[in-house]
Amino acid sequence: MSDVRRLVVGISGATGIAYGMRVLELARKAGVQTHLVVTPAGQQTRAYETELSAADLAAMADVTYRPADIGAAIASGSFRTAGMIVAPCSIRTLSAVAYANNDNLLTRAADVTLKERRRLVLMVRETPLTLAHLRAMTAVTEMGGIVMPPVPAFYLNPESASDIVDHTAGRALDLLGIEVPELPRWGE
Repeated sequence: MSDVRRLVVGISGATGIAYGMRVLELARKAGVQTHLVVTPAGQQTRAYETELSAADLAAMADVTYRPADIGAAIASGSFRTAGMIVAPCSIRTLSAVAYANNDNLLTRAADVTLKERRRLVLMVRETPLTLAHLRAMTAVTEMGGIVMPPVPAFYLNPESASDIVDHTAGRALDLLGIEVPELPRWGE
């Protein structure tokens, strides 16, 4: 593999697209090449929660893919990556990953990440949780995925929503071994 580290980022239709956007920004800042796939519901959320166009969001990544492009590089285990973060991750996407329902590129890339024993971080954005949600989370965890609901760390005394998003996105990247130097850490 070249010296370039690659990260797959998926954005699905749950609220909280700011998390995915910040993951892209921090990864770029860390010198990591990003490969983005956004579901149609993710694009709908983008329109609700931001003033960005689809092209603006795509420009935040090094490479973007259409959800229907199941023949894309990120759908193959031979395309090496540092792992994948789905931010935000809807319950629909969580369930598809948990049960290998690879009906779009995002869920196929997540499945490939798991089968290749790479890190998969799902920032699941739902509350309260049903038993079906919890069982899907258990299934993903048993396969080696990491379920990371974007829960704020108030011990940092955040002053804004951006502080919360920054810390949570940084922690997700931490789980993949991607260094975020400005990430506040307990006791440091």
